[in-house]
Amino acid sequence: MKRFFLFFALFLGLITACKGPKAVTSVPATPAPFYWGNATVYFLLTDRFQNGNPGNDVNFGRNQPSAPARGFMGGDIAGITQYIRSGYFDSLGVNAIWLTPVVEQIHDQVDEGSGKTYGFHGYWAKDWTALDPNFGSEKDFADMVEAAHSRGIRVVLDVVINHTGPATEKDPLWPADWVRSGPKCTYTDYATTTACTLVDNLPDIKTESTTAVGLPPQLTEKWRSEGRLERETAELDAFFARTGYPRTPHRYIIKWLTDFIRKYGIDGFRCDTAKHLEEGVWAELRKEADLAFADWKRANPTKKLDDQPFYMVAEVYGYNIAGGRDYDFGDRKVDYFANGFTSLINFGAKYDAKLPYEQMFARYDTLLRGPLKGFTVLNYLASHDDGSPYDPTREMALEAGTRLLLCPGQAQIYYGDETARTLTFPDAQGDANLRAFMNWDELAGNQARGGHYIQDVLLHWRQLGVFRSKHPAVGMGVHQMLSEKPYVFKRSFKSGVYQDAVVVGLDLPKGRKSLPVGNAFPEGAVLKDYYSGQTVVVSGGNVSFESEYTLALLGK
Repeated sequence: MKRFFLFFALFLGLITACKGPKAVTSVPATPAPFYWGNATVYFLLTDRFQNGNPGNDVNFGRNQPSAPARGFMGGDIAGITQYIRSGYFDSLGVNAIWLTPVVEQIHDQVDEGSGKTYGFHGYWAKDWTALDPNFGSEKDFADMVEAAHSRGIRVVLDVVINHTGPATEKDPLWPADWVRSGPKCTYTDYATTTACTLVDNLPDIKTESTTAVGLPPQLTEKWRSEGRLERETAELDAFFARTGYPRTPHRYIIKWLTDFIRKYGIDGFRCDTAKHLEEGVWAELRKEADLAFADWKRANPTKKLDDQPFYMVAEVYGYNIAGGRDYDFGDRKVDYFANGFTSLINFGAKYDAKLPYEQMFARYDTLLRGPLKGFTVLNYLASHDDGSPYDPTREMALEAGTRLLLCPGQAQIYYGDETARTLTFPDAQGDANLRAFMNWDELAGNQARGGHYIQDVLLHWRQLGVFRSKHPAVGMGVHQMLSEKPYVFKRSFKSGVYQDAVVVGLDLPKGRKSLPVGNAFPEGAVLKDYYSGQTVVVSGGNVSFESEYTLALLGK
């Protein structure tokens, strides 16, 4: 499948033609500092976003027919860079991009039961030390990180320690001292969730092993043929000499993953299948990641964004913010926050989004200030492997944006949330439905979905996202309802000398409206409504103005 890059001039033309609220383009003289607690993270499948270099579409003979939406479609790192440079992510208020793994994938297809499948998604590693040429080159990756950093956008790389890719004729099973090929996980307790394979033919790394192992012959032979065996083994020798670690399987992978930090300066890891290996492994990864991040900053003092620590977020499948710090395996509870993680993906947000606004917002505020104080959660409403998203038919694309981007905690935009990208794909089965190519063509044609034009949906997400990015109080501030009908709340945030406050009104009347601001702003304060673009003034503890919208986003 091919998609052609929408040049920024065309994109600006589309935005100008929309009927929605005016685009926010002004930038405060003193930008808000970045906090991971208020991050807006854009999650994309590298192969599904934009084809920036059609010349790398086929490698390793990957040209056999695949099941619907289960083959490579041409998306690559260069395509991501094009959209970074176009300002697309800036316009959404995105300050972190999470991209799926880019390491070299198995070369062959496998039959998962729903059809022939290539490792387009990045979770089937063959060689953790190389980039897959379908995704791009080392220069492509370095250019992408540099382009993101030049705009203050962090890069979060998806990483896998739990498993290799499936075994095929072209991709032999690794040695028995490295991986197990059974039993399959039954999820009845801790052991049957960790010391097992997720599915058939997904070899599980023996992360619990305390026995030193040699390199798999598959890697030594591959590296020898590529002329880099001596270099790779020398680097491993240096790593194990410095750390004093025994040469156990997971520690090799920790070395290979942290090389991405030292070489490129990426800002964080999203850790795949986190509950399927021993939590101490993640603590070791975090220790080495922190060292690598500090090394990169020392080596690149003019390129570092700030002194924020390295970021790690875990996919502990099924974790719900209501559980506080612990995940319950049945026979034991594990606190992943105590094992290196800044944040956990919140699988409960899609359910909580069905609650009234105040019930959801107040609940999250209480939990984040109570058992989760000092940490946060990454909220999402749609994702790449969640077959029951909040809005599967995209009938509520506007409300989804409002709930996600105004909720306390971090926000994860799944590529196409902002353009009502379909979550069903013709003839596809299972999670392939969630992984269609980004709907740039529908955006250009301003297709209608769920009663709204896609360009209007995008503008709605843009206004909310920019407001969020300018105001740390949205994701991190103390929440307080000011009015039940119409629904108005404030959030206030303070960190050191920095202070921020916002007032938000939802379900407001069209036309003339008046919102209380409580003690969020002093009398006479000049504010901006980030939705209509108007300047307003606090008078008598209220803000009154006219707009055609039922939503108001007030802040300095």
